[in-house]
Amino acid sequence: MKRLSLILVLVVAGCATLQPLVNPVDAIVGEAITAARAPAAEQAAALARAEKQARSAGTNPLDWLRLATFLATLPPPLRDDARALELLGPLADSASPGVGRFAALLSSQISERQRIARELDHLAREARERDRLDKERDRLDKERDKREEKLRRRQK
Repeated sequence: MKRLSLILVLVVAGCATLQPLVNPVDAIVGEAITAARAPAAEQAAALARAEKQARSAGTNPLDWLRLATFLATLPPPLRDDARALELLGPLADSASPGVGRFAALLSSQISERQRIARELDHLAREARERDRLDKERDRLDKERDKREEKLRRRQK
């Protein structure tokens, strides 16, 4: 009976100490999703916590990945793509499972977002320039029309 009790105690104690294995990248993605859905104040607090943890941890790549993920996924003004890319650079390795691949994926997504933003800026500048030229053309057309009208009146 004592032996059975001892076995039950050991089994229960063993089960209590076992924790489910959590993929660290999955945990980071989960935190980022939670933060992205939170109110702005909670987003800022989550980013501050990640920043503090990364700075205090030193070289722990998971803490730097967490911070970079927040910087890349939170909405403006908390988003900082340039800083996220800087943090992801040393971690990104598409051949390395887990942290390396996720960092590489996130880096490529940030780079694509930046490329699209640059392209949109370029297109907006072109549109403004076209508008300016159209207005100038309209002004010149009106001046020409006025001159032609004056010439017609003189000829009559």
